[in-house]
Amino acid sequence: MRLRAKEGGLPVPEFCPVFNYDQLREFMARVPAPWMFKPRSEASASGIRKLHDPEAVWRLLDELGDKQSHFLLEQFVPGDICHVDSLISEGKVVFAEAHRCGAPPFEVTHGGGVWRTRTVERGTPEEKELCALNKKVLATLGHQRGVAHTEFIKGQDGKLYFLETAARVGGAFIAELVEASTGINLWEEWADLELDQGQAPYQLPTKRQEYGAVVVTLAKQQWPDLSGYADPEVHLRPRKEQHAALILRGKDVERIDHLVEGYAVRFRQDFMTRAPAREGRAD
Repeated sequence: MRLRAKEGGLPVPEFCPVFNYDQLREFMARVPAPWMFKPRSEASASGIRKLHDPEAVWRLLDELGDKQSHFLLEQFVPGDICHVDSLISEGKVVFAEAHRCGAPPFEVTHGGGVWRTRTVERGTPEEKELCALNKKVLATLGHQRGVAHTEFIKGQDGKLYFLETAARVGGAFIAELVEASTGINLWEEWADLELDQGQAPYQLPTKRQEYGAVVVTLAKQQWPDLSGYADPEVHLRPRKEQHAALILRGKDVERIDHLVEGYAVRFRQDFMTRAPAREGRAD
């Protein structure tokens, strides 16, 4: 995926496979630490490691043995994580919603915290840039039909970098977020696209132009009580064991942003706990 993206002229963080040690030494000499040690075939942030010096890289490779070729080393680009969730029909993006996260998923998975993401304000340069780059990503990788969840990072230099994409619905209640803000159910539309197989023109249902957000954390309670979160914008309280989660919906983007940040503080006090992060693996 990264090779195809780079060959297609997409902005990507520097990266290197780890099975050629000469290339790896050159990469670590040229690209300043820290680096992200990533599984090449997993979508979860839980399998990623952040490494700060060459000795840590060599030590980890020794531990992995023959499994090390399942990983790559990538430049760490500090910045804000964004994602675009799309529907594609016959090579054309027919629906796309841009979102911006709070803390990056890696930081929440490995350090604990409250993960949140919300709709990017419609019509802004940020939304237009994300959606345009998303189109280029999906065209470059040849995605013809279905659904996609594409992640970017906005670096401190102000540029967007492509991180990864997957032909699936995003996790962490992103489908519920998209349905709250637009009325579009990604699972249903994906099924329609696959069943039709391009034999009939795809017709996107009427789309709402509202704003949505997700706030979620691992909870110390088995079934957290969220009844105290009763603002009118609370659209859904998803039930998931050992998790506290809210889906917000509203027409005022500033109001949604305000609630998200306030709820993140309250979630830390009311629910948040930590679990040991899963180390990088190849199986």
